[in-house]
Amino acid sequence: MRPPVPLVAALLLAAGSGPVLDAGFPDLGIWPLAFVGIGIILISLIGRSAWGALLVGFVASVSFYLVHISWITLYLGDVPWLALSILQSIFFALGALLITLAFRWIPNVWPTALGRVGLLPIVIAGLWTAREALVSTWPYGGFAWGRVALSQSESPFAPLVAWVGVSGLSFVMVWLVAFLLQFLREPEVTVPSLRLLAPAAAVAVVLALPAWPVVERGTSTIAAVQGNAKAGYFDEREPGDILAAQASATLPLIGTPVDMIVWPENGTDLDPTREPQAASVLDYLGAQAQAPIIAGTITERDGRFYNTSLLWETQTGPVDHYDKRHPVPFGEYVPDRDFWEPFAPDLIGLIGREYTPGTVDNVFNVNGVIAGISICFDIVDDALTREAVDRGAQVIIAQTNNADFGRTDENQQQLAIARLRAIESSRSLVNISTVGTSQMIGPDGATLTEIPAYEPGHMVYDVPLVSEVTPAMAAGGHMESFVSYFGLLALGVAMLLRTKNGRPHRGRPNSGG
Repeated sequence: MRPPVPLVAALLLAAGSGPVLDAGFPDLGIWPLAFVGIGIILISLIGRSAWGALLVGFVASVSFYLVHISWITLYLGDVPWLALSILQSIFFALGALLITLAFRWIPNVWPTALGRVGLLPIVIAGLWTAREALVSTWPYGGFAWGRVALSQSESPFAPLVAWVGVSGLSFVMVWLVAFLLQFLREPEVTVPSLRLLAPAAAVAVVLALPAWPVVERGTSTIAAVQGNAKAGYFDEREPGDILAAQASATLPLIGTPVDMIVWPENGTDLDPTREPQAASVLDYLGAQAQAPIIAGTITERDGRFYNTSLLWETQTGPVDHYDKRHPVPFGEYVPDRDFWEPFAPDLIGLIGREYTPGTVDNVFNVNGVIAGISICFDIVDDALTREAVDRGAQVIIAQTNNADFGRTDENQQQLAIARLRAIESSRSLVNISTVGTSQMIGPDGATLTEIPAYEPGHMVYDVPLVSEVTPAMAAGGHMESFVSYFGLLALGVAMLLRTKNGRPHRGRPNSGG
């Protein structure tokens, strides 16, 4: 198979694909460009040699991640930003190699139009999804940021996540692009209009799937408070400043009947389980509002530190808690510290407090309302959302502290993920940040109310409660596993069955690279 473009041109396309793909995500949020970015990458991989595919894949990924996660530099500097981008790009390059092999082997083993246009796009989408699944869980819990589905939170494709989940949406997106490319390249299609009509029909069929119906089982009046304190890791402040800011922004709620008050991650910088001053503030506010408070703080138990969400009731104190299940590696703890510290001792030394992963369940029973709890980057973990729904969550509380990332794209990217989680689970979601943007999102992904970034304030809304389970939640991770293993298995079978014409030969190497 000859490549449609020479290697140099493919590398230039790959370098340009990253910013194009990133533009499909918030802050720009031009969602069609995510499909364009995928298409550029796939075109660049067709007909490549093994080393050419690795190089093209690496360049495409580096150009994407260096833009997409540039917000890391504001918190940790250039070294972690470059290291994480390069690590993700190594995985992407390996995935690109598999996709290139699929372009070469699948049509060789199944040389009919059905093999080229029917099977090949499915295999390519499965391999892409498999690579996303791997990097979302490994190493050190993985890094799920940047999956192509996360660009579609406000696109016509967003309702699909209720049916197929986030990984399923990534699969559908890549399949649509690969199907379009293969149909345009198909030699047996002699009618020019069919080259566009068939892919257009495929898009229409996908979009014809109706949105999952939202069945409300009552409402809960929830108040969420954004204190706009100096809550960043390196911000200069006195102990208790964050607590004071949150309390001040909560006081206007007094007299408003609510079922619960929600504060963000690190909503109190003084641990109310150990500091009487913090406990008295929560007791006073809860008594005046006549509602329990869900507050984020840092707790210490048996010499270990936890990023914790507390369910606080006046005069009773914490009646339940959730400790963040997956602390962020190199942000909230340093895995294998003795190995990594010599590479960047000054940077590693900044992370002095090691957070311990939690082990308790991630739901609170708030006066009969079951609330699923998510702390910051928990929201990107598919399994944690499923676990909360499996345990009966009727609403999701997503607490976060975005202060370390300032006015970068990180906040909007995380908010987009939260919106997809609401649609995927068909649950209302309260996304509350220390500095914003904070929003309450309906089960269909609609914004119910919000607090602008870097403004203190509160929002109150009668959010719908839902108990029904979407197909995505019921299927769990099986959809992701099925399409991933199908792609890998089909590629493996093609490797074993490829004909003599498809075997490597000792002739002159392809100049396409």
